[in-house]
Amino acid sequence: MKGSLIILFFFCSGAVLSRLGLIPAYLLEHDCTVYALWLLMLLVGISIGSDRRLGEILRTLRPRVLLLPLATTAGTFAGTALASLFLTYSVSECMAVGAGFAYYSLSSIFISQYKGAELGTIALISNIARELATLLLTPLLARYLGPLMPIACGGASTMDTTLPVITRYCGKEWIFVSIVHAMILDFSVPFWVIFFCTL
Repeated sequence: MKGSLIILFFFCSGAVLSRLGLIPAYLLEHDCTVYALWLLMLLVGISIGSDRRLGEILRTLRPRVLLLPLATTAGTFAGTALASLFLTYSVSECMAVGAGFAYYSLSSIFISQYKGAELGTIALISNIARELATLLLTPLLARYLGPLMPIACGGASTMDTTLPVITRYCGKEWIFVSIVHAMILDFSVPFWVIFFCTL
C-alpha cells in the first residue's frame, strides 16, 4: 500500500504545484509525458528481462493457467462496459480505463496522451483504487469467494504490490499463478489501452 500512497502523493503534489503556478513554463509548453512514457516502457522491459524467474515460469507454463488472465480481462471489460451506462463517458473510454488492470502508471499516461488529462486522471485514480481494494479485501475475497478472486481483483499488481497479501491469505501454491497472471496482463495493457483509445 505504501507504493500506491507514494504515487498518489506525487500526483496530488503535481496538481497542487500546477494550480499554484509553480511549474516551469517549459514543462507546460512542451509535452514531457511522451518522454516519461518511453522511459517507463524501457524500465518495464528491463524489469521483466532481468527477472530470473521468467525462464522458469515460461518453462513450467501450462495452458490452463492462461484462463485466469483471460477471465480477468473479460470480467473487467464487461464491468467497465456496464459502468459506462451510468456515466457520461463512452463505452470505449470506460474500457480504456479498465484496461489498465491496476497498472496505473502506464495506463494513465497512455490515456492522457490519447484522451486528455481528465480521463487520464480518472484512470490513475480508478486503477489505484483497484490495487487498494485488493490489498484491503483479499482476506474476505479469499475466504468467501476462493483464491482466484483476489488474483483477478489485483489485475497486473499480483506479481508485486499485492503478491504478499495474496500469498498470505490464498497460500504459497498460488504464487506462480499470480505472477503469470500479472505478467500477461502487464504485457497486454499498452495494446488494450491504445485499442480502446483509438476507437
